[in-house]
Amino acid sequence: MRNNNINVLLIEDDPMVLEINRAFIEKVPGFKVAGMAANGAEGIKQINKLQPDLVVLDIYMPKHDGIHTIHEIRKQQSRVDVIVISAANDRQTIQTMLQQGAVDYIIKPFKFERIQQALERYKQYRLQLYMQGDMSQKEVDALLSVGAVPDRKQEDIPKGLSQNTLMQIIGFLKDQSGGRSSEEVAEGVGIARVTARRYLEYLEKTGEIKLDVQYGGVGRPINRYLMKNREN
Repeated sequence: MRNNNINVLLIEDDPMVLEINRAFIEKVPGFKVAGMAANGAEGIKQINKLQPDLVVLDIYMPKHDGIHTIHEIRKQQSRVDVIVISAANDRQTIQTMLQQGAVDYIIKPFKFERIQQALERYKQYRLQLYMQGDMSQKEVDALLSVGAVPDRKQEDIPKGLSQNTLMQIIGFLKDQSGGRSSEEVAEGVGIARVTARRYLEYLEKTGEIKLDVQYGGVGRPINRYLMKNREN
């Protein structure tokens, strides 16, 4: 992931579908289509050249279909993730692609909301996977459910807050050795200070982070927030 974008390679032989997929993906914040390929053989070359974070892969293609392509990706031990978008809906194909590590499988035709859901879930998956430090069982459970946040649904979150931003703030705080102010969190995550404060107050209320009030010299005390398993 470079420049805070998840870079995507599209492998699809139908030019019209390729363009639709590109438009859909780039409508989702945080995703950028870094390249496109018309078949699996070309796709493998583009993976080696572009080193994308994510491949969106069709099944029915000339010059290496999707099954051959994902086998080749795994044979080369590439760390790229794969989401399948295909008209192939037989159980054997779906099972094969999932066994080869596809993180999602979307059957054509599909609506924008379905690929948006897949990409948002994948973003959370990456966020959890690439945090620093050891993982708790709860975090592993969330990871295995492809980014789902256990015990908390979007409808449980106060209006105006989002799961994705919550996960970004939690990830930022987990990477810190000590407490951080709302200003530091805002700068680290890339949101407004007043917005960061709302998320931090919510996370403190739910018990996921704690508030550390630090008194210095002359002036107001500084409120710093940190994960409960972090030392000052």
